[in-house]
Amino acid sequence: MKLSREWYNGSSIFVGIGVYFLIMNLLGLSDVFYLRLFNTLFVLYGVNKTIVMNLADGQTNLVNNAKSAMLTSLIGVFLSIIGLIVYSYMKGGDAYVQSLSKTFLFGGNPSVETYSICLFFEGVASSVVVTMLLLLYYNDRHKAD
Repeated sequence: MKLSREWYNGSSIFVGIGVYFLIMNLLGLSDVFYLRLFNTLFVLYGVNKTIVMNLADGQTNLVNNAKSAMLTSLIGVFLSIIGLIVYSYMKGGDAYVQSLSKTFLFGGNPSVETYSICLFFEGVASSVVVTMLLLLYYNDRHKAD
């Protein structure tokens, strides 16, 4: 069975974010908020790869590329959140998440579910921004039908 390019590139986003997070954790840098911002680079990579593959196949319709790019980034974000939930429970659940949230947006003591939901919405927002930026970039270079 051949995976669609959205699933393939979304999975590459997930793998990139997962490996990056594990390396940060091994180095003891998982509490440094600014290093977490580099997750966006993996989303940029996956979405860019999907758009480039679409353009190489002659798919220049902006709406179709937008759907494909959004689906790619949402797959990556969704898989990453599932991975975070599994990893959090393996490391101690709410106690582990509370150690991560010292420098995050939360006040109080978030649970794994609260943390994951908030990160999901943050991921969706960054997916929209990344998708729109790349679509605007490629729209100027490849005129739509």
